Amino acid sequence: MLFRRRQPESFSQKLRLALWPRRSWRRSLLYMKKRVLRLRATPHAIAAGVAAGVFATFTPLLGFHFVMAFVIAYLARGSLPAAALGCLIGNPLTYPLIWGATYEAGRFLTAAEIPDGRAPESLGAALSHGDIAAIWGPYLKPMLIGSIPLGLFFALVSYGLVLIGVRSFQAARAHKAGGAPAAEPAP
Repeated sequence: MLFRRRQPESFSQKLRLALWPRRSWRRSLLYMKKRVLRLRATPHAIAAGVAAGVFATFTPLLGFHFVMAFVIAYLARGSLPAAALGCLIGNPLTYPLIWGATYEAGRFLTAAEIPDGRAPESLGAALSHGDIAAIWGPYLKPMLIGSIPLGLFFALVSYGLVLIGVRSFQAARAHKAGGAPAAEPAP
């Protein structure tokens, strides 16, 4: 193979790289920032795509985040690659925070009572057998309800920040190239 490693990585090395970047978090975040800024689309399309990805990440529907982000981005005339990059907000370090916040927000909005603080004995069996009905009421329903306001809030914040960043980046790039910045087409 042309791009194969001479010594394959062990399972522990792969696990470490999945949880901690090879260089640093700062370098990885700068790389993602540059990827978003260099997308070839209007500032609205890039910002809408990132916002769609951020909103989808807040839902507890694991496995459907990319599909949901693509549908929302398509409906909002957003960039699909930007939606995929927006989904990267959800990672092993942020999911516990997101899930805890969505659960608490949903529990507050539905006025649900708190389970006794430990997982029910049937939770493992319900998850292994795919019995969604057993975990719907106590866990998934509050998380889904809580994900909507939190997801909308963070999607709007990310839309504004990305829109400002992309506009200034594209204007600086156009100025550096010697031309006027491209006008954003009317929606």
